[in-house]
Amino acid sequence: MKISFEIPGKLPTMNEIIAKSKQHYGAYSKMKKKYTELVKENAGHLPPIDKSDFVITWYCENKRIDPDNLAVGSKMIFDGLVEIGVMENDGWGNVNSVTHFFEVDKANPRIEVEMFETKTNRKGGV
Repeated sequence: MKISFEIPGKLPTMNEIIAKSKQHYGAYSKMKKKYTELVKENAGHLPPIDKSDFVITWYCENKRIDPDNLAVGSKMIFDGLVEIGVMENDGWGNVNSVTHFFEVDKANPRIEVEMFETKTNRKGGV
């Protein structure tokens, strides 16, 4: 089964997260909550899934930010999915693989998340 959703705009980069965490002990926590809520707002309609393969496509305004700096936002995606009950957990038992693609769309920056539920159960058996 394939399910998908889109997050408008962007999620914070690793550099932004590091800078925020140096400002004040609660600044990163506040940032993470804000962006996890954005994920929850856009994925709240999804049904629960079991172990899945994930394809995340990052549509950016330009190529100024390195892909590895962008992909750290997947932490907030997974945490949001767990908080709304789409995933039981974001560990090895539920995340089979994660593939990232990076594109430029100056007019419509966004993140598209596709989830492909696998045939493997939570304990690793078939």
